[in-house]
Amino acid sequence: MKAFLALVILACAAAPALSGRTMDRCSLAREMSNLGVPRDQLDKWTCIAQHESDYRTWVVGPANSDGSNDYGIFQINDLYWCQADGRFSYNECGLSCNALLTDDITNSVRCAQKVLSQQGWGAWAVWHYCSGWLPSIDECF
Repeated sequence: MKAFLALVILACAAAPALSGRTMDRCSLAREMSNLGVPRDQLDKWTCIAQHESDYRTWVVGPANSDGSNDYGIFQINDLYWCQADGRFSYNECGLSCNALLTDDITNSVRCAQKVLSQQGWGAWAVWHYCSGWLPSIDECF
């Protein structure tokens, strides 16, 4: 019985992962463009998503040094930007962190744009991979 209960708890914990998806560079660029993200930013966003989550919408990163976690395709931090269960958060995006783990990337895109507007591209630890020359996203359209 204990093994069964442990399995049920594990399955419930994995539920957000089951509803997420793995995108690719072009599908992300097209969806972001459809959401109104400026085309001249798409190469940067796709680079960030590649290095932060390997284009996976369902990823929750390991604990950071301050105990916070990062969520979703852009690895948005729960201390500042979204509300994780039972934790303090400034929740600047006004979202549950689980809203960043779904197939629909709208919440992730809107929140990431807010991070960009307040902190710039350097808010992402992987920015050094994305700040120089990047391949064109024109082939995606």
